[in-house]
Amino acid sequence: MNCEVLANAIIEQAAKDYRWARSALRKAAENAAATAMRSDTERFFRSAWFGQLTSIDGERLLQKLEGEFA
Repeated sequence: MNCEVLANAIIEQAAKDYRWARSALRKAAENAAATAMRSDTERFFRSAWFGQLTSIDGERLLQKLEGEFA
């Protein structure tokens, strides 16, 4: 498997996980699993590892994802 394909799949899954967490928290703000997932994905998008996987600005991607729930 091409490393770029793998990196993109990791990022896509993190975005799906973030969307799931935000949706779940909208329905039940006390959802501990969703709170943890949101925190984990936000940390990932801001991490050095994310920066190694892609040239995309993680903070900007996070803002775009957040904008889907505004």
